[in-house]
Amino acid sequence: MDYFLSDEEKALKEKARTVAETLVKPVHCELDEKAEFPMEIVKEMGRRGLLKIFIPTEYGGTGARIMDMCIACEEVSKVCAGIATAYAVNALGSGPIVLFASEEQKKMYLPKIAVGELLCAFGLTEAQAGSDVANLQTTARKENGHYVLNGVKQFISSGSLSDVYVVLASTDRSRGARGISAFIVEKDTPGFSYGKEENKLGIRASTTTELVFEECKIPAENLMGKEGMGFIYTMRNFDRARPGVGAIALGIAQGAYELALDFIHQKNLLNNQYIQRVIADMATEVEAARALIYATARMIDAGGKNFTKEASFAKLYPADIAVKVTIQAIELLGPYGLLGEYRVEKMLRDAKITQIYEGTNQIQRAQIAIELTREMGTKHRAQKV
Repeated sequence: MDYFLSDEEKALKEKARTVAETLVKPVHCELDEKAEFPMEIVKEMGRRGLLKIFIPTEYGGTGARIMDMCIACEEVSKVCAGIATAYAVNALGSGPIVLFASEEQKKMYLPKIAVGELLCAFGLTEAQAGSDVANLQTTARKENGHYVLNGVKQFISSGSLSDVYVVLASTDRSRGARGISAFIVEKDTPGFSYGKEENKLGIRASTTTELVFEECKIPAENLMGKEGMGFIYTMRNFDRARPGVGAIALGIAQGAYELALDFIHQKNLLNNQYIQRVIADMATEVEAARALIYATARMIDAGGKNFTKEASFAKLYPADIAVKVTIQAIELLGPYGLLGEYRVEKMLRDAKITQIYEGTNQIQRAQIAIELTREMGTKHRAQKV
């Protein structure tokens, strides 16, 4: 379908596709097998301007548009969702700085993130606080002009390989979610170390690590915004990041569909009516996922104020479609689909992760239901008036 991309968006799409075909494709299977982070590829993406799309123009970026993020993530993910995640986590990590940091903090970090000089990660998840963000146990106490962090973050993408982290910690445990604050923490800060590196089912080229804080002292000016605002910052950051996760899932689905279509064409199976039905459904659902993601991205970029529901749509549906389409692709390839050299089994492993990270699909359904209930309540109140 024609989504009427601008000339700039078409150029970005072509640039991301070139990177995927020339840099990612030759090494992605090896990196997946070794669970090796694509540091040189991510740095090269920075040199080619692909990290600038996460950053506003006044700090050396190209505008921090959600549509740009979705276009780039989709193209890279068609070849490798692990490398796409290693790239896209810089959007998740820099997002709170873009949205909520002070002018001094923005000037300090964003220009360097834009060119790949600094890689950025987001430190939220803990063993007891994954979907339940308000239950995080990491604390930050203020003393003598510093904050002292203690706790362990788990399942942090690019955890041991980033240069700067946005870390969520409780400054007042008695207030629950309203006591959570956000901090900027640089690597090599005394008291900050890395723990276990996870051996994952999918997106294996995206390193996932524990962050460990033991009496980690950071300057008081590393607080982002105000104390107690971290939960709100996190939710707003996720609302902007989730269409990008949907785009990674979309890229997986598109890549699997194209591989399956090429395979059955080579095997002269396109006249089989069963296969025709499966291919038609795959193509329709992939296109529906793309339309949903692009519409959501356009809505956010146009200045939409409340897009939590739509952001959940744009993560939930493409992730489910990615799993469905990759399974169908494997079935169409038959025993070949089980072989690593055909790449589809990797796509299924990667697709499953998209249903889980950055808010499980079960949580997305719960969030959508909450938003629908809120909208219904608002509608009924308006009718009574």
